[in-house]
Amino acid sequence: MGRDRWPYPTTSVEREPASGDCPACGASALERYPVLANGGFFLVVKCQACLYSVSRLPWHRLGYVRLPEEGIL
Repeated sequence: MGRDRWPYPTTSVEREPASGDCPACGASALERYPVLANGGFFLVVKCQACLYSVSRLPWHRLGYVRLPEEGIL
């Protein structure tokens, strides 16, 4: 029964600091990390103070999963 209690364990992604200031709030708390959104995985740079998306670029098709054919050109 103890396992059914909130908060459930969650997973997290590695975030790396990004240089610059947020254009929305001026904070210098920018971080880069992958997200799964409508349309697939994206590598985003977001302000950690106001969550404004500074950039959003398509990432690997299956996120962290790599297929052997991805290395073939």
